[in-house]
Amino acid sequence: MADLEKLVEQLSALSVLEAAELVKKLEEKWGVSAAAPMAVAAVAGGAQAAAAEPVEEKTEFDVIIKDAGPKKIEVIKVIRQLTSLGLKEAKDLSETVGGKVLTAVGKEAAADARKKLEEAGAVIEVA
Repeated sequence: MADLEKLVEQLSALSVLEAAELVKKLEEKWGVSAAAPMAVAAVAGGAQAAAAEPVEEKTEFDVIIKDAGPKKIEVIKVIRQLTSLGLKEAKDLSETVGGKVLTAVGKEAAADARKKLEEAGAVIEVA
């Protein structure tokens, strides 16, 4: 068995570029992929690695109308309920493919708007 302490010392002496090269070679040899190669390289290089920032969950959504469907009047009514638009503006929005019914709303509000608009017959995308 290899002397682990000696191995740790050798790895600690590697530069970040050398550690990255080592990761690539080990991936090829073992047929695997490092989940976070830069974090491995930073730790192997002896550098103090900052904690990886967690991937932030999206908190703002846009409700986009793709097609008003066959029941346009129902869709216009729902658009007016969800927004403060007048009849003409709501009608124009219902006829605009890619028009944003709601912008930068929370997840629940977007899901609720999507449900209401789809029940009215519209094809909706939440982005």
